[in-house]
Amino acid sequence: MLPTPTRFTLVAGAGEGQTPLNAFDRALLEARAGNVNLIRVSSILPPGAEYVEELSLPPGALVPVAYGATTSTTPGDRIAAAVAVGIPGEGFGVIMEYSGHTSRQEAERIIRQMVEEAFATRRLELKKYMVKSVEHQVVRTGAVFAGILLWY
Repeated sequence: MLPTPTRFTLVAGAGEGQTPLNAFDRALLEARAGNVNLIRVSSILPPGAEYVEELSLPPGALVPVAYGATTSTTPGDRIAAAVAVGIPGEGFGVIMEYSGHTSRQEAERIIRQMVEEAFATRRLELKKYMVKSVEHQVVRTGAVFAGILLWY
């Protein structure tokens, strides 16, 4: 059984590469999440998890993450990714992630609605809201990534 994370941070990055995977790798590096192994998780922030500006992650670590990402091979395409967390007064938070062929502003608008709906569905009161987003105009092959890294 994995321990429950106690800290989290929001990251985002964009990158270009020769292939979609290379572009994604560069986006991860820009987001400071490129030298670890990401384990994708669903969207609940553990109760009491503390926000930190930056996590010190050992290379190769298995890092839980909720993220949105997309790639494009169409020059001129505008792509964006956003991640947000809503935190109630007490208890667990809710993480939402979004990515698409859109602007950063639109991604932030959509993800805000997603967090608000998740809170309404759970009958929770939203006390704190945090968002991180990125936008990229594709030159050749581009990628965007936004995630919430969870750590111990």
